[in-house]
Amino acid sequence: MTAAPLRVGNFSGFYGDRSSALREMLTGGEVDVLTGDYLAELTMLILGRDRLKDPGAGYARTFARQLEDTLGLAHEHGVRIVTNAGGLNPAGLADKVRELAERLGIPVRVAHVEGDDLTAAYPGTLAAHAYLGGFGIAECLRAGADVVITGRVTDAALVTGPAAAHFGWGPGDHDQLAGAVAAGHLLECGTQVTGGNYAFFQDGDVRRPGFPLAEIHADGSSTVTKHPGTGGFVDTGTVTAQLLYETGGARYAGPDVTARLDTVRLRQDGPDRVRIEGVRGEAPPPTLKVGLNRLGGFRNEVAFVLTGLDIEAKAELVRDQMDAALAKAAPDEVRWELARTDRADADTEETASALLRLVVRDADPEVVGRGLSGAAIELALASYPGFHVLAPPGKGSPYGVFDHVAVPHGAVDHVAVLHDGRRIKVAAPQDTLPLAEVPEPELPQPLPVARTRRAPLGHVAGARSGDKGGDANVGVWARSADAWRWLAHELTVERFRELLPEARDLPVTRHALPHLRALNFVVTGVLGAGVAAQHRFDPQAKALGEWLRSRHLDIPEDLL
Repeated sequence: MTAAPLRVGNFSGFYGDRSSALREMLTGGEVDVLTGDYLAELTMLILGRDRLKDPGAGYARTFARQLEDTLGLAHEHGVRIVTNAGGLNPAGLADKVRELAERLGIPVRVAHVEGDDLTAAYPGTLAAHAYLGGFGIAECLRAGADVVITGRVTDAALVTGPAAAHFGWGPGDHDQLAGAVAAGHLLECGTQVTGGNYAFFQDGDVRRPGFPLAEIHADGSSTVTKHPGTGGFVDTGTVTAQLLYETGGARYAGPDVTARLDTVRLRQDGPDRVRIEGVRGEAPPPTLKVGLNRLGGFRNEVAFVLTGLDIEAKAELVRDQMDAALAKAAPDEVRWELARTDRADADTEETASALLRLVVRDADPEVVGRGLSGAAIELALASYPGFHVLAPPGKGSPYGVFDHVAVPHGAVDHVAVLHDGRRIKVAAPQDTLPLAEVPEPELPQPLPVARTRRAPLGHVAGARSGDKGGDANVGVWARSADAWRWLAHELTVERFRELLPEARDLPVTRHALPHLRALNFVVTGVLGAGVAAQHRFDPQAKALGEWLRSRHLDIPEDLL
């Protein structure tokens, strides 16, 4: 418990991130705690399938490999490591790390957090896990752990836990916890806050962005930065983009606190330094989110390549020819999608070609197996001119479905298992507050417009999009005060649906965040049953925001 700032860095934003990042963060500059986020909704399904094959599996194996040549370095520098790489088996990974430390002769104290696994309560799921908060992590660190392994905690908990331990915060310190949640949300996706996947990537050199760190203070405020000399850049734009990523309304709910995103204030505090201040917090909701992953069935896909002239007629011919095979197999779901990637008078064959995708799904793998994909290949000499497909026929592959439910805090047994074997039960919060929408904020006065020009939205606004189960969010922010005055009134729900026709028949909710000069749109159901179901071309909605930025509308000339 101290008032000195806590320097928390990130070395992983997903399972498969840059393997050298842990060493880079340990050698690149000063840091107190390093966090690694490995768990996404899809990852939980992957780990669930691993556990089916091997009950001792279920964790991110790459983390143990990363420690092979860095555990001694972390011990030497006094850097603690906190990660959710434990996935479905945090105790198993903790044992693995202990074995590694013993083999290397490094005196490392390893603790883990458990209680999130509710799979037994939800028959038919591969993995059912509650999103725990950071106080289990804090208990482990207060007891002296050097490495803390968790299962399913919120991404931000990897930061709120160390901060709570460092500053002595309790469950009632809502504003401080909310500030740490903001810092944790900024760090959780690694290089996305240092220029990676950024709308205005040409503002800096993002060929190899450095991983981020946050200097957190006792009042919950923080500064996001990166190690000196590393690639990428940190400015209010990169921070705004990540704040909007995979969020909804002004209330960003978690198991420890609800952070009010409408209170966040950003300011540039020097090169590659952005100060985050003013974050207010409220008591958390009375329930915890539980992510449910199950196998949804089997799918197969054939992508026909249509080249040159008469694309629409060629597509119609293939569909007619496949009707008999589809009627015979009778899969539960049949989807045809024609992507007009072709252009007239193209100077390469690829750019002269369009893709016709056939996707089928069924509970029975035989229904969508080689018999059906083989029927497509049988057309090779009997269909449209230039017939070919992107891949040979294959058997049906399993796909997953993600859903979520809510349970009371008391439904989980949140336990910190200390390095000496002691078990500390983490109490549920005594103070809770049901979620409610905030009142619509006051918008700026509309921008007077003399003349407009037809141009892409992305010339005046940035965007970042992502997934939450079957829903997608698209955060859009303006780069100037005048652009915000225009954007706040121009980009209504109706205009959003007009620009993105996929959203026309779906529920769309708009949330305004004036302090960030941003609008956040939530499109319900656009991703079907979630990323593992591969419902659409971009199953995680990663590029939905870039599609929006590419759409043309009438923009005031003074902004261009």
